[in-house]
Amino acid sequence: MVKINGNEIKPNMVIEHNGSVWRAMKCNAVKPGKGGAFNQVEMRNLFNGSKANERFRANETVERVRLEQKDYQYLFDAGEAYAFMDQESFEQIELQKDFVGEDGDFLQDGMTVEIEFYGETPIGVKVPEQVTLTVEETEPVVKGQTAANSFKPAVCDNGVRVTVPPFIGVGERVIVQTSDRTYLRRAD
Repeated sequence: MVKINGNEIKPNMVIEHNGSVWRAMKCNAVKPGKGGAFNQVEMRNLFNGSKANERFRANETVERVRLEQKDYQYLFDAGEAYAFMDQESFEQIELQKDFVGEDGDFLQDGMTVEIEFYGETPIGVKVPEQVTLTVEETEPVVKGQTAANSFKPAVCDNGVRVTVPPFIGVGERVIVQTSDRTYLRRAD
């Protein structure tokens, strides 16, 4: 681990603080009229999910944690968990659905995901930024509804709801941004 000053903490950086491991979510450098400058950091505990707001002065040091990222292949839904396989050692692990969170909606057979580890403990799962889905339900095209920036609701084959342009119909394949669940374009 590397020691860094409190004013060097940036969003998505992982630090060790008060005996636990935290990911910085938001950072705000504050320079008040009186007193020294500080970095106001909103962070989330990677083990229990709790949140905290801390002030780190420039002269304070914290440990920056290096996480190991490994590629795993999604295998199947195992009821209360998802099963993944290490692509190098072929070892299988199961991660609880609440640990994976809403990103579990995008898991597809054979998909490669990145799992972050702190030592031997998994602390995060990253699905690809974009996935291809098939539209299963949407409203039919209404003639003359070609106004710019008009969208209609659609339900995809994995149950995810997105808004799509009026020209997208049932059975069409679309590319969806996983971070905010937005339609990007038709799939080729």
